[in-house]
Amino acid sequence: QVQLVESGGGLVQAGGSLRLSCAASGRTFSSYAMGWFRQAPGKEREFVAAISRSSGSTYYADSVKGRFTISRDNAKNTVYLQMNSLKPEDTAVYYCAAVIRLGVVITPEAYAYWGQGTQVTVSS
Repeated sequence: QVQLVESGGGLVQAGGSLRLSCAASGRTFSSYAMGWFRQAPGKEREFVAAISRSSGSTYYADSVKGRFTISRDNAKNTVYLQMNSLKPEDTAVYYCAAVIRLGVVITPEAYAYWGQGTQVTVSS
């Protein structure tokens, strides 16, 4: 089992940047495929980005491609989401998720573990 704790959210102006972190407990972090999702008020949770166990593969939602970068440091049990050129429509609670699986995983139903979320608000 793994516990996930997100941090790094906040209020930023449009065009600005934030870096989210997700720290995982446990000694087998490198066994987990990781993902970031987000949920805006009144909307369903949506996929943002995913990364494979060894960082060999990444995948992004079209809405964030070219602006967001997912990465991980298995030595620090942490996955990151660098968010640049932020837009008001990026405003949401951002969640990280983990599952023991090969490759990248983009469907929320496939993930076994979730963090509590961190709020990102982008003002216009």
